[in-house]
Amino acid sequence: MNIIKKTFDLGDGRMIEIETGKLAKQADGSAVVRMNNTMLLATVCSKREVGENVDFMPLTVDYQEKYAALGRFPGGFFKREARPSEHEILIARLVDRALRPLFPDNFHAEVQVQITLISGDHDTMPDQLAALAAASALAVSDIPFNGPVSEVRVSYLDGQYVINTPMQDIERADLDLIVAATEENIMMVEGEMKEVSEEVMIGALKAAHEAIKTQCRVIGELTVEAGKTEKREYCHEVNDEELRQRLHDAVYQKCYDFSKQGIANKHLREEGFEAIKQEFIDANYTEETLTDEVKFMIDRYYHDTEREAMRDMVLAEHIRLDGRQLDEIRPLWSEVDYLPSVHGSAIFTRGETQSLSTCTLGTKLDEQIIDGAVIEGKRRFLLHYNFPGFATGEVKGNRGLSRREVGHGHLAWRALKEVLPTEEECPYTIRVVSDILESNGSSSMATVCAGCMALMDAGVKIRKPVAGIAMGLISKGDKWAVLSDILGDEDHLGDMDFKVCGTRDGITACQMDIKVDGLSYDVLAKALEQARQGRLHILDHIEATIPQPREDYKDFVPRIEQIKIPKDFIGAVIGKGGEVIQKIQAETNTIINIDEEGDFGIVDVASQNKDDIAAAIKWIKDICTVPEVGDIYTAKVVSIVDFGAFLEFLPGKEGLMHISEYEWGHPATLEGLIEEGDEFQVKVIAFDEKNGKIKLSRRALLPKPEGYVEEKPTRGPRREGDHGHGPRREGGDRGPRREGGERRGGDRGPRRR
Repeated sequence: MNIIKKTFDLGDGRMIEIETGKLAKQADGSAVVRMNNTMLLATVCSKREVGENVDFMPLTVDYQEKYAALGRFPGGFFKREARPSEHEILIARLVDRALRPLFPDNFHAEVQVQITLISGDHDTMPDQLAALAAASALAVSDIPFNGPVSEVRVSYLDGQYVINTPMQDIERADLDLIVAATEENIMMVEGEMKEVSEEVMIGALKAAHEAIKTQCRVIGELTVEAGKTEKREYCHEVNDEELRQRLHDAVYQKCYDFSKQGIANKHLREEGFEAIKQEFIDANYTEETLTDEVKFMIDRYYHDTEREAMRDMVLAEHIRLDGRQLDEIRPLWSEVDYLPSVHGSAIFTRGETQSLSTCTLGTKLDEQIIDGAVIEGKRRFLLHYNFPGFATGEVKGNRGLSRREVGHGHLAWRALKEVLPTEEECPYTIRVVSDILESNGSSSMATVCAGCMALMDAGVKIRKPVAGIAMGLISKGDKWAVLSDILGDEDHLGDMDFKVCGTRDGITACQMDIKVDGLSYDVLAKALEQARQGRLHILDHIEATIPQPREDYKDFVPRIEQIKIPKDFIGAVIGKGGEVIQKIQAETNTIINIDEEGDFGIVDVASQNKDDIAAAIKWIKDICTVPEVGDIYTAKVVSIVDFGAFLEFLPGKEGLMHISEYEWGHPATLEGLIEEGDEFQVKVIAFDEKNGKIKLSRRALLPKPEGYVEEKPTRGPRREGDHGHGPRREGGDRGPRREGGERRGGDRGPRRR
């Protein structure tokens, strides 16, 4: 068994190890990457043959976290790993976007990359190692690949750039990016920021690239030691160079001239380009000579020629396919409060891209529970992105959530979460849903804009509006052009898709994919500055539509008020088996949630009726009240006994009112004066320290009768033979004893034996 290990230092004493030759040896390539106790196993397999008429790269990347890697059981009924979570899909997308551009253009064999978390810790995030593991597996295989490539996390923390940031520090970082690159070029960027400047972001890319260069050199050494410098031979395309040249000569200028017309309508533009291709086919082929193989080659060659002509036109004429200038934003149109029954809604339209977004406000019970192998917790802000087929005029069934929808929604979520109010300021769980109704590029950025306006329409007090814009690039030799607010066609024919989101004061999220070698930092700086100008233009439009969040929520939005109670009273509010809290909710028509935070319980009370909320809060506060001598309460009679009555003066708290404390004077009984269920005010007059009972008085709140003299149960001085019971009264004297033990006067008759 030929086991190869390579280790390298991140520069601060933290080590990363790559090992191959021990696990999964029947795969075309496999490798284990370890940092601290986090270990990822990556495998890669490729078919030797390619499907008929395949002209794309059929790459599949899957990422899975094993719960056993952190000593945990999966949740759910089946207690086993199932379909990938959104977290796993997002990591798989990061790796896919790093690898896909580096396979040879004419390599079309199906390739599957699988990355598995086999050991984890709570200090090292596995996403920052996933692409390194995949690239290492490819490096020790014979699959053609123009690597090496790797990926790191870079954070801006306390004024310094940190590589592969420890998990506990990520939340407090001002910038958190995942960057993928070869030794020469940055390939992919995705992350979030706290309104950082363009200069800070450029600095982060440079710091990440320096770290990646070291990793790429180590992967190159791994390839040499594994003896995999020679990759397999392949031939996946049948070509006719004479046909390629003939078609190019016939249609290039026509495509160039048609591109110059500046047609904004996507479908008209598509029909025009299709007509040029069909004209070539009609002039050169009959139904018999146009075989499937020839038609397949014509489609491929025409696509390449059309792309070349459009790119050349933009670089030479400095105008775009829809007639705009390079930095011009498409026409904007928006509206808020479009849907009458939702908590917040907005339509945002930019050219032929349109998002209808809604905002829904819920209670803590609506929070998303995150139960991953590595990441656990709750999420109070959700953003979901939907892209139906009709948005592009296609007939396409809805077959569940796509990875693209997960990725685009996550980018918009990152862009908006930075400006949300704190939980104390807005105790709601917030869900934004973006339904894309039309699409011709930048639908994720339309989601950011529409989502921002829907939040404001719902009355969520965001700190600042956020807008998003997608930037493109066309380059050829030493010529290049940065395009603002790209169309779908410009994304397809261009060299870069750079999505930038932010406020007027800085960037909150970005996503970049680069398809060209040798992109300089000067070009990136130009793209960022052009994106900033475009973002400001869009923010002007948003603020013209809705200048600020609503002053108050709409009438039908559930109201939530939050109070703090001492932690020791949480159990009393909940009650045995939830009995008390369920009773409060039922009788006040509210929803109550309690979370423990430090020495307090954070109580959220929700209802559409403010009076119901007030009643529930009073009930809870009463439960948590510690009575003091002198406090006055409205009490209810619970039970009546010979010596007084027991009264409930606070929820779950009872006290004793002695018969003498009912009124001035000394009633012989409370019968006929009060009944169970009666309510009246009482005052706390004392605490019985022996048994903890509370003494209550109604009399203390009544005016004292004029001339009232308190009667005392006393009988005067002792007589001879008296036993200290006070003076004997006339008629009440029991007299001296008779013989035989009988008494005189108050005679009770003879004693029984």
